[in-house]
Amino acid sequence: MPKFRILTPKGASFTVAGGGYDYEREALDPIDAEIIEAPANEAEFIAAAKNADAIYAKGMPISKAVIDALENCKVITLGSVGVDSVDVKAATARGIPVTNVPDTFIEEVADHAMTLLLGGFRRLVEQDRMVREGRWTEGRPQLLKIPRLMGQTLGFVSFGRVARAVAKRAAPFGLRMMAYDPFIQETLMWDHGVIPATLSEVLSQSDFVSMHAPARPEVHHMLGEKHFRQMKKTATFVNTGRGATVDETALIKALQEGWIAHAALDVLETEPPSHNNPMLRMDNVTLTAHVASASARFDEARKRRVGHELSLVLQGMWPVSCVNPSVLQNTKLRRWQPVGMDRGPNS
Repeated sequence: MPKFRILTPKGASFTVAGGGYDYEREALDPIDAEIIEAPANEAEFIAAAKNADAIYAKGMPISKAVIDALENCKVITLGSVGVDSVDVKAATARGIPVTNVPDTFIEEVADHAMTLLLGGFRRLVEQDRMVREGRWTEGRPQLLKIPRLMGQTLGFVSFGRVARAVAKRAAPFGLRMMAYDPFIQETLMWDHGVIPATLSEVLSQSDFVSMHAPARPEVHHMLGEKHFRQMKKTATFVNTGRGATVDETALIKALQEGWIAHAALDVLETEPPSHNNPMLRMDNVTLTAHVASASARFDEARKRRVGHELSLVLQGMWPVSCVNPSVLQNTKLRRWQPVGMDRGPNS
């Protein structure tokens, strides 16, 4: 019998073909921890998870019912940035830390956000289609209606790590930048060449609005009809955060009725979208399939991080990234401190 049992729903999530747990096991084998798969439905998973030492969350929601049935669980770990598949409130009530990988794919998502911004602004998909369909002469007239990029305003809704990485990429293009985020110090925004602003100011003044709010209950449909009506008719809306932060019906109406000019989206409210989603047939929408974080290092980086977080907690130490850090103060877990580093629960 292994010393520690880590239960995970059977089946992979956001992974390449083949899956497996080799990367996670690099940190888990030395402490005699085993990953065990259980059926990915709530009733059977609950029965199997009762005495698990940890939960590796993927492929199914980890609901309050699941969490309340856990008797020995020391940590719930995700291999993603988003934690919306776990009832964090229920885990906090039970004193269970929930970990994620918030700093693993910043560069990839920032690259993708800039790709969507530039591609949407220069109508790249439409221009490609014109060439392929023999409409060569239509390309230049379309772009003659679009202003120069330099000097325009990029506004961020939420200014976390990805948004800050986007700001670094956008600065050389000569964009004026502003951001709304009540949880980020204004001095940090100024350090990135970004003007602190209200949400209304960001929406009304920006030529590009880049959405980066996380998927949490309090920001569900954060942007709705009244917000899109505040934006410029020439504005491009970019979302590489989470689809649920936007009222998609309102966004579709904004695009159809010309309240804004274009949307460039990596995330949607329902994924994959229904075949009758109007945005699939709209020329003023650029879409990608929730792929912003994907790169050749995706599996390796996130799975090694998952194994590391599980190993730390199972050995009685704080994880590196905890989304409910208040629980750490009330546990017997001890801080871990690599030489020359001062690491807290969210460092």
